[in-house]
Amino acid sequence: MRSAHPVSAPPAPAVPPAVLAARTGVAVVFALNGLAVASWFARVPAVRESLGLSPGRLGLLLLAMSVGAMLALPTAGLVAQRLGAARAVVFATVLVSLGLVVVGLSAGVAGSLPGVAVGLFALGYGSGTCDVAMNVEGAAVERRLGRTVMPRFHAAWSLGSVAGAGIGAGAARLGAPIGVHLGLLAVVVLGGTLLGARAFLPAQRPEPGGAGAKARRGGLLAAWREPRTLLVGALVMVMAFTEGTANDWVAVAFVDGYGVSEATGAAVFGVFVVGMTLGRTAGTVAIDRWGRVPVLLGTILLAAAGAGLAVLAGNGPVAIVGVALWGLGASLGFPVGMSAAADDEDRAPYRVSVVAAIGYTAFLAGPPLLGLLGDRVGTLRALLVVPLLLIPTLALVPATRPPAHRSST
Repeated sequence: MRSAHPVSAPPAPAVPPAVLAARTGVAVVFALNGLAVASWFARVPAVRESLGLSPGRLGLLLLAMSVGAMLALPTAGLVAQRLGAARAVVFATVLVSLGLVVVGLSAGVAGSLPGVAVGLFALGYGSGTCDVAMNVEGAAVERRLGRTVMPRFHAAWSLGSVAGAGIGAGAARLGAPIGVHLGLLAVVVLGGTLLGARAFLPAQRPEPGGAGAKARRGGLLAAWREPRTLLVGALVMVMAFTEGTANDWVAVAFVDGYGVSEATGAAVFGVFVVGMTLGRTAGTVAIDRWGRVPVLLGTILLAAAGAGLAVLAGNGPVAIVGVALWGLGASLGFPVGMSAAADDEDRAPYRVSVVAAIGYTAFLAGPPLLGLLGDRVGTLRALLVVPLLLIPTLALVPATRPPAHRSST
C-alpha cells in the first residue's frame, strides 16, 4: 500500500561558499573588462575627429588592437596554465589599464597617431590574455555549479560595456577630455580586477601520472589538430566578427549614415550592448531547457535579420530596433563557443586558447575590411557583410554539442 504522504526528493547538494565567491569574482572581472573595452569603443568617433582620420585610416588604426590580441592568444593558454587564472587576469589587466592611459594621453593631449596605436596594441594584448584566462576560470566555475552560467558571465561583460558606453556618451556630450576619461576608467578597472581575482578558485595541479597530467602534456599543438575544436573556433570567429563589427563601427556608421551626433552614435552602440546583455541573461535558461544547438540556430538567424534591418531600414528609429535585435542575436555565440571548448577541464586552457585565437582573427580582419568597404560604399552599407557571413555559419553550430564523455573535475 502506498503512503498517503509523498516522499520528497532529496535536496540538491549545497554549493560550496568558495565556488559562490569565485562566481562573483569571475562576474566582476568580466564586467570590468567590458567596461574597459567599451570605454575605448565609445570614444572612437572623438578619436577619429581628434586625429582627422578617414574610414580607411581609422580601420588601420583599429587593427593595432587586433594585432595585440592576436599575438597574445597563441600563448594565453600557457600563461593561464602556468600562472593560474587569477594571476594571468591581473597581469593582463595591468596591460589593459596602461593601454587606456596611453590611448587617452596620445589622442587627447599629444594628438599622436603612433601613440594611440601603441596604446591600442597594449589594450589588445592585455584583453586577449584576460579573455582566455577569465573564460577558463568561468568554465571551471560553471562545471562546479552544475548548470549553464557562462553566458551570464558574458552578460556581466556586456553590463560593463553598457556602463562604458553610457559613460562614454556622457563624456562625449560634456566634452570631457579623452585622456581624463580613459585615465580614470583605467584606475577603476585595475583596482576592481585585483579584488575580483582574489576570489578565484585555487589553481589545480594534476597528480603526476594521472589522466589530467597526461591530457595537459598533450599541449597546445595537439589542440590545433582536433576537428571539433577547429569547428568551434570557426563558429566563434564569425560570431566575434558579428559582435566586433558592431563594437567598432555601429557608432561611426550611424553618425555617417543617419547623420546623428557623436553622442547619439555612442548611445546607439549602447543599444547594441543592451541587446547583448538581455540575450546572455535569458540565454542560460534557454540553453538549459533546449540545448546549445537549437538556441544558437535561432539566435544566429535573429542576428542576421537585425543587422540587415539596421542597414536597410532607411529610418533611424527602425534601424535602432535592428541594432537591438543584432545584439540579442549575437549574444550567445561567443560564450557558448568558449563553454564548448572547455567541456574537458583537463584540456580547457589549451582548447580555449585555440578557439580564442581563431575567433580573434575576426578582430584582426574586421576593422580594415570594413574600413576599406566603407571608403567605397559608405560605412553603414559596409555592415551588410555581417548577415552575409552569418547564414552559412549555421552549418557549424552542431559542433558545439557537448561530447558524450567529459573528464571529471
